[in-house]
Amino acid sequence: MKGTDRSASDGFVQPLLGANDGLVSTASLVLGVAAAGASPKSILVAGIAGLVAGAMSMAAGEYVSVSSQADTERADLARERQELATAPQSEHKELTAIYLRRGLDAELASEVATQLMAHDALGAHMRDELGISETMTARPVQAALASAATFAVGATCLSWLCCLSRCLQPCGLFRLPHSSFLRY
Repeated sequence: MKGTDRSASDGFVQPLLGANDGLVSTASLVLGVAAAGASPKSILVAGIAGLVAGAMSMAAGEYVSVSSQADTERADLARERQELATAPQSEHKELTAIYLRRGLDAELASEVATQLMAHDALGAHMRDELGISETMTARPVQAALASAATFAVGATCLSWLCCLSRCLQPCGLFRLPHSSFLRY
């Protein structure tokens, strides 16, 4: 079985996408409410509601997604545990083949597989066959919290932009068209 392809850039891309979702969806909601002629207080309430609802939605979606990934990992490990118990020679051949593909010669690949399986057979297969490591295992709660936080950061960027525009407008450094959106 081929391991899951996990990129190191995922640690940067996922939070960036979460913040982008927060910024775009909250800005869209606030601008829509402002365009409808709502009061500044109503616009603010809509923005806060959008932030809270969006963060909760992102967290729930991420929790479900990562929980599914965790379930798949647990099932893969259970199957691997069963295969190691019933067909250890076949599992040794699989591990040897992995090391051959990585460039070891046949004798060394077999010796490495033997040594690793003697030390921690399930760990060796988990890491080298399935592509699962302790640091990369699925953590649904952590993923949900991170997703909600990055969404909230993106959503609050809109508030910072509004405050910045209000501070810079009197100086003539930054000018936005007059709107009820900027008056709260």
